[in-house]
Amino acid sequence: MKTKTVVVVNPISGVGKQKKIESILKENLNQDFFDYSVRYTEHIHHGTEIAREAAEQGVDCVVAVGGDGSVNDVAQGLKDTGVTLGIIPCGSGNGLARSLKIPLTPASAVKLLNQRNEHFIDSIVINDKYISVNAAGVGFDAHIARLMKAAKTRGFAAYTNLILREYASYKNNTYRLTVDGRTLERSAWFIAIANGRQFGYNLSVAPKANLSDGFIDISIIDKIPLDHILITAPMAFMNLLDHSQHAEMFRAKDIVIEGNVHKWVNIDGEGENLGKELHFVNHPQSIKIFARK
Repeated sequence: MKTKTVVVVNPISGVGKQKKIESILKENLNQDFFDYSVRYTEHIHHGTEIAREAAEQGVDCVVAVGGDGSVNDVAQGLKDTGVTLGIIPCGSGNGLARSLKIPLTPASAVKLLNQRNEHFIDSIVINDKYISVNAAGVGFDAHIARLMKAAKTRGFAAYTNLILREYASYKNNTYRLTVDGRTLERSAWFIAIANGRQFGYNLSVAPKANLSDGFIDISIIDKIPLDHILITAPMAFMNLLDHSQHAEMFRAKDIVIEGNVHKWVNIDGEGENLGKELHFVNHPQSIKIFARK
């Protein structure tokens, strides 16, 4: 029996690789396995609406074509439905796709769908409203995500330029964390709340994270002095940030963060204004997904 599928395309995502998606699907998706239609998003969170509607209509799979924000949008509509999420990464960071080892070339990602290897991964529910399937955060990374949301250009160069521009002026903030009932205070440059290992671009913030282990990985990062950046930055790209003196990491299932004075949160690469108090809860095995064996 064919897998009834809806392909959701964000036409303005990332770096433009999605523009030829219909021809890529026609050339590479196994028509004996998939009966598919293509939908294009027209407004913010339209992907969630399309995915939820598809699930209600009995579709087997919804494929997100775009970056981490587009994938999150579709996953939001599929959580706990049993409908499979597929990913064709066409964004700039592609953090979840990299964590799942999904090819970053659209044609290769489509061919991976043909294998129809299903897995379950966790999700992180934030303030009973939003979910993160890859990584969320407060502090400097949320500040950059907010600025990227308003930026006219995307991609690694734009992301790096914003970091360099904002680095000197952004200071540590004091946060009060309640971690599985245990309360602590920390001064932090940013705090990553991670399901996957990285934000994107192979920039790892939670080296030990596992997408389906039932835990959230918390990384508390102090502001890195300029003379330490040449040592610390390569550690992040080599998945070794847990060895840095500027990082503290632990795992939990339920986390409350107070003191988010700027109110912004990075949710899978997209900035959202959620308020000063944040509640993160792991929902195990809540997303079914196509990935490698």
